[in-house]
This record gives sequence, structure tokens and C-alpha cells, in this order.
Amino acid sequence: MDIPAVRLEAPATATAPALALRPWREADAPALVAVYRDDDALRRWTSPGPQDEPAAVRWVRGQQQGWEAGQRYAFAVVEEDGRAPGGTLVGHAVLKPEAGSAEVGYWTAAHARGRGVAPRALQALTDWAFTAFTADEVPRLDLMHRIDNTASCRVADKCGYLFAEVMPAAPPAFPRDGHRHVRVRDGSEGAGRAPGPRA
Repeated sequence: MDIPAVRLEAPATATAPALALRPWREADAPALVAVYRDDDALRRWTSPGPQDEPAAVRWVRGQQQGWEAGQRYAFAVVEEDGRAPGGTLVGHAVLKPEAGSAEVGYWTAAHARGRGVAPRALQALTDWAFTAFTADEVPRLDLMHRIDNTASCRVADKCGYLFAEVMPAAPPAFPRDGHRHVRVRDGSEGAGRAPGPRA
């Protein structure tokens, strides 16, 4: 897959500009540091982010290596509003293929919350996942979040990811119980419904 050629788009709304999802670039490092520096909520819901530009460059290179290895497809979510070269960073979206499924994840910068960034970016990523990969490669998408992250439940619902189960905490990586939501490829067996809770 040609990394620079992948570009996803999400339409504008009445109150927010259109979004572009593109692979991360080293030039995004300063904006990435700024997003994490001033956002306690982001640090709470995600793994620790880069605190300085050298760390941010290493993080971006890690995302690029994920693309090259076909293990992690990470996108910077930007508003192309002319305020910054390459767009103003407003979020992150990622697809992580696994055997028999793939996991999606995302975050939104504090300055962009309340403008529908997460659901629009997630829908664009979902559509891409189900067109760029075969039904055998990605028959379903899993979205997982901490149980107390109610905003992610709302995003999942808006994008057709149905609640599947409560996942028990697994410290230290997952210190609290979580939710797993599922989106099944349209037209495949089980489309439109999530699997029931595990016994």
C-alpha cells in the first residue's frame, strides 16, 4: 500500500469544516506535542503521549513503520482550513488489523471537541477499512474503550458500532473494565447486530 497516496475525507457540517485523514508526517510533531501538553482528558484516556518534539518525531516514525509492516494504519485527522501547512491537527484515528478482525481507535484534540470530529473520522476510517481490505481480512471492526468513557459510547453508537460486552480490567495496561463495540461488514453474516456477551 502506497502510504502517501492514502487520504480519507469526512464532510463538513453546519458548524465545522471538512476533515482529512492522512498518514502522520514528521512535520506534525510540534502540533502533536501541543495537543498532549494541554489536555488532561487526552492523557487520561490514552497511553502517554510525546512530551517534546524529539519524542513526537519518534512516535510519528513508529506510526510510519506500522504502515510499512501492515500492522497499524494511523492517520492524523486535520482540518484543512489554511491556518497551518498540511492542516490543523484535530485528532488521530487508527486501524490495527488482527486475525479475523481489526481494532479501531481515535482521539480528538481538546480545542476541537464538540464539533463531531470523532464520529466523522471514525466513519471515514470504517468505510476505508471495509473497502481497502477483503471480507476475509477484515470481517468486523472492534472499538474498545474504558467503561467510564461515556463519550466513546456515544461515538460508537453514532457510527453503528453495537455494544458487545464488558471486558474485565487487565492492569497495568487496562486498569479499569472496558466496553467492546462491534461493527460488522455490511452484507456479511451477522451484519447489523453484535455478538452477545461472553459466558
